[in-house]
Amino acid sequence: MRFIHTSDWHLGQTLHSAERGLEHQHFLDWLCITLQEQQADALLIAGDIFDNANPSAASQKQFYRFLRQAKMHLPDLNIIIIAGNHDSPARLEAPVPLLDGMDISVVGMVPRLADGSIDVSAMVVPIRQNSRIVAWCLAVPFLRPGDVPRVENASDPYMAGIARLYKEVSDHALGLRQHGQAIIAMGHCHMVGGEISEDSERRIVIGGTEALSASMFDSHITYAALGHLHLAQKVGKQEHLRYCGSPLPLSFAEVDYRHQVLCVDVDGESLSQVTPLYVPRAVQLLRIPKHAAPLPAVLDALDSLDLASIVDNSKGTQYDPYLEVKVKLDAPEPGLRARIESYIAGKPLRLLKIDPHYPGKSKDENSDKEAIQDTLDRLQPEDIFRRLYQGKYQQEAPGDMLQAFGELLHGEGMQ
Repeated sequence: MRFIHTSDWHLGQTLHSAERGLEHQHFLDWLCITLQEQQADALLIAGDIFDNANPSAASQKQFYRFLRQAKMHLPDLNIIIIAGNHDSPARLEAPVPLLDGMDISVVGMVPRLADGSIDVSAMVVPIRQNSRIVAWCLAVPFLRPGDVPRVENASDPYMAGIARLYKEVSDHALGLRQHGQAIIAMGHCHMVGGEISEDSERRIVIGGTEALSASMFDSHITYAALGHLHLAQKVGKQEHLRYCGSPLPLSFAEVDYRHQVLCVDVDGESLSQVTPLYVPRAVQLLRIPKHAAPLPAVLDALDSLDLASIVDNSKGTQYDPYLEVKVKLDAPEPGLRARIESYIAGKPLRLLKIDPHYPGKSKDENSDKEAIQDTLDRLQPEDIFRRLYQGKYQQEAPGDMLQAFGELLHGEGMQ
């Protein structure tokens, strides 16, 4: 069996006001061709399909058009999709009655039975090859505190609940598995040791839990297809526990990432091979210079750019590279953006961000309005709650209060 593992598409994302629809369409077209070239049996999308819980009509149209085209070219392709922390579980599941008819499985929220108990069977999805079941997929979406079973007397109820839920889903799959069938896990979470991209990954700390232990994936798991971290990486250097990363850079901090999807080959119950398939960049991201420098040196670096090797003028201005300028300043310069814009006028560049650095002072204390807005965009409700509690009581918020706040904040998953 062969499947493609991808995640963190973030359809509808804007990069400092620049729309990414064109880049995402290039990726989706490339992925559709790649699925055919690799003759994949399945496509696993491990969460954060959209950039926010209320995606635009254009983003949704882009997504569902891709699903239709993928199935048109590969009618027997198994497609399994889980929700990430950026997705709205209910919105993602809304078209399930239609998608079921196309053999596309979507798990946006933890399913419940009439008595309120978790329906673990609905999170175990068969993967078929020529109508024969060759694997069982544990399709577990991003888990909020109200989604997981309660574990009495646990030091961290949220993490213990996640581990228990994965075990229950895994046990159900093992009860269904026949000899030679693989168990493939999916999850959207932050595992211990995972390397994050501070500028674009929304922290998912709830109840004090920052990262989950890889021990929640037992020895029966052939492969774990993970989402949330944008850098492709192994978990704990284990070949079968993988983040595939995002398919395109979602911030300038990710400009050096090798964005990819993973082509996974499974032989019976064993993992045979994991091959990265690198995603071509439709639009380049440039950080000039690599390290902050005085303005004259920055302008020299812009002059020395070999744009002919970067830009294909026949494609149009919508393919011009995005530019971040890193500049050292002695004091704030209100007209800096206009000056740089004027300097690059006529060049095939789009200035999106100026990253100022001031001597002897931290960036947070001296950043311009754009950098301050970046910080505000990344500040999460949990962070605000912690700061308010610290400011009022001069101590850290207790764990049980953080847990309760998390349940209130993400109450849509509670019964």
